[in-house]
Amino acid sequence: MARKCAVSGKGPMAGNNVSHAQNKTKRRFLPNLRTVRVTLEDGTTKKIKVCAKELRTMRKNS
Repeated sequence: MARKCAVSGKGPMAGNNVSHAQNKTKRRFLPNLRTVRVTLEDGTTKKIKVCAKELRTMRKNS
């Protein structure tokens, strides 16, 4: 499964490592994913990967 948030769709971003000498090499910024159990409307539970920011928002709104 991809490194992608099931709620917001947030995925990896690209950027550069920059050394003190300003040498630039490519790197990836991965989302802070957490596996959580979510109860669906029919009473079953399902595991989904959610980024920490969306998990915080979900707990705030519930």
